[in-house]
Parts: sequence; structure tokens; C-alpha cells
Amino acid sequence: MFKSQPKTIGQVLINFDPLKDKYISREFQMYGYDLAVELGDERNKSLYIKLARDVPRAILEQARYFVKDSNARSRPRLFMWKLKELRTGANKPIITNKSINTNEQ
Repeated sequence: MFKSQPKTIGQVLINFDPLKDKYISREFQMYGYDLAVELGDERNKSLYIKLARDVPRAILEQARYFVKDSNARSRPRLFMWKLKELRTGANKPIITNKSINTNEQ
């Protein structure tokens, strides 16, 4: 899976359009806005900016690629569902064969 690193300030400023991006001052704001545009949900761009600030980027990227690879009618809805699955799945303990077979000697 592709891992995208946060952009440097220089990279953000190169693509900065003062007429379109006049309220964007941080990298997470740009990422959240780009995510909203990619999902076709500019109406809720503040939600995606908040998610970009609070949720680890790896989880957002996994949900983004999941939606990108699908053929969904509602891409924002699928993104939020996958994001919920990934966030709750991260809290569950991983059970391995080794932990199950500890009683056998």
C-alpha cells in the first residue's frame, strides 16, 4: 500500500493559489480539502480537515485507497464506513496461534 508523507511547506506553497486557497495555512488543511474534492464532498470539507488533523494519516490513506478502488454510488459514505472499520479494528487485540496455544505443553 502506498504511504504518503506529509508535504513540506515548500511543496504546499508551490501549489498554493491565493484566490482559491486563501484560508489554507497548514498542511493538514490542504490534505483535508484535497480529500473532500477527491470524494466529491466539498460541502463537508471542514469534516475532512478535522479528520486530517486528528486521525493518523495511514488510516486515512487506507480508507482513501479503499474508496478509490471501489465503484460506489456514495464515495463519502463508503469512506466514512471504512474509516470507522479501520479505527475500531485498530483497537482490537490481535489473536495469534501462539497466544491460543500457550496452555499446551
